[in-house]
Amino acid sequence: MGSEIQKNFVEKNAEYAQTFDKGDLALPPAKKYLILTCMDARIDPAAAFGISLGDAHVIRNAGASAKDAQRSIVISEQLLGTREIILVKHTGCGMLTFTNDDAHALVKQNLGPTAAAELGPLDFLTFTDLEAAVQEDVGFLKRSATVPEDVKITGWVYEVETGKVRQVV
Repeated sequence: MGSEIQKNFVEKNAEYAQTFDKGDLALPPAKKYLILTCMDARIDPAAAFGISLGDAHVIRNAGASAKDAQRSIVISEQLLGTREIILVKHTGCGMLTFTNDDAHALVKQNLGPTAAAELGPLDFLTFTDLEAAVQEDVGFLKRSATVPEDVKITGWVYEVETGKVRQVV
């Protein structure tokens, strides 16, 4: 029958679909930008950053990692025409709370040696300094041959405690 989460998912989608009238939006984002932010459930990018449906691509991953998002960024720019990247990390990020060694040990402990071997030397892309991590990821994007020089790139910190953003780079 499905979990309670799945039932809620279907019910909420049915409610949404009843009044949905945006089926004719173009595939490329209308405002030609993308936001890269963390997958943290305390961040609502559309509400926090004023993104209307169809305006921008929103790429989310653990820690708002530019390296982890590179594939999606290339697709967004090269196939769908985005011309600006707004990278947003946040206070209280879980990526500040553990190391690669911690993550690998946890996988081995909880999922066993086969899972650990499958991950190999995977870099979990943790960081210890939030603002330095924003600067590092913006630098990575600016140096990357996969991001055209004329693409504007900025880096921000979203404060989960206040809902405010501040520019770092």
